[in-house]
Amino acid sequence: MENKPYAPEPWLAWLTPVIFVACIAMFVYTMHVNNCPWNTGADKCILSRPLGRYSFQPWSENHLLGPSISTLSSLGGLERKDVVENGEKYRLLSCMWLHAGVIHLIINMTSLVLVGFRLEQEFGFLRIAPLYLLSGVGGSILSCVHQEGKKETVSVGASGALFGMLGAMFSELIANWTIYANKCMALSVLGFVITVNLSFGFIPGVDNSAHIGGFISGVLLGFVLFVRPQYGYVSKKYIAAGYDVKHRKPKYKSYQLLCWIISLILLVVG
Repeated sequence: MENKPYAPEPWLAWLTPVIFVACIAMFVYTMHVNNCPWNTGADKCILSRPLGRYSFQPWSENHLLGPSISTLSSLGGLERKDVVENGEKYRLLSCMWLHAGVIHLIINMTSLVLVGFRLEQEFGFLRIAPLYLLSGVGGSILSCVHQEGKKETVSVGASGALFGMLGAMFSELIANWTIYANKCMALSVLGFVITVNLSFGFIPGVDNSAHIGGFISGVLLGFVLFVRPQYGYVSKKYIAAGYDVKHRKPKYKSYQLLCWIISLILLVVG
């Protein structure tokens, strides 16, 4: 019978639902503040009668069924001028919790559920929390760099953080390559998912720089946070008396440690 690596008990995924609810609650609050009928005129708002102050901006202004740009900016949307010139660094983080519209929100929350639950069950919230937040900030930073010398725009959404999760899944696969049974299949499927998601970033109005920044941050964080002991490693405290520990497998392979060191340096320097 073929021996298979021991599968640990899955973690309870509670952080992903919290992020899910927080993003939805923030969108509802955003629409409350936006109050399209009052600020734009009820006759111009989409679904003004059934939704009242929560109705959407005119289609010509927002194709994603959401608030105005000014509302997103006032609530913490990412603008390079505010971050660089006015010192409002909090926008690097606050923009992650805002969404440009219902369509934007549905796409991101679907991705969060599909990717976030799997990662949190496998690695726990203590690793997912820094991955999500730091990847989001990484996406925001690259977005600010990309906006330099261009027309000022307001960037919002959890896409950078979500692409960070995809990036971490990729580096986790590479770092723990030896313990995967269907290596090529896993790499092909993940590569396809990443390529499809990145391709959406070339749609006009989508900030692909935030996606790429989040993805790169996630790849580096994955090498640091998601390294697993190689199959066959046994801790010293579980080794029977008299066993020759010289023949014990090291906890990590050399390439895992190398990736860990390089990624950590790049994260600190970057």
